[in-house]
Amino acid sequence: MRDFSWKVFAMTGDVESYLLYTEACNSLGQESDNAREVIEDEEAEG
Repeated sequence: MRDFSWKVFAMTGDVESYLLYTEACNSLGQESDNAREVIEDEEAEG
């Protein structure tokens, strides 16, 4: 579920998909490095 919601978020930018992804990560007690990298890249471009 985590990978699927991340792929949907990465392709569409859908906030609800990202929230689902973070919820899945929190339930597993982990956070993806990919998510951090993408967010940092977007902030640097901003």
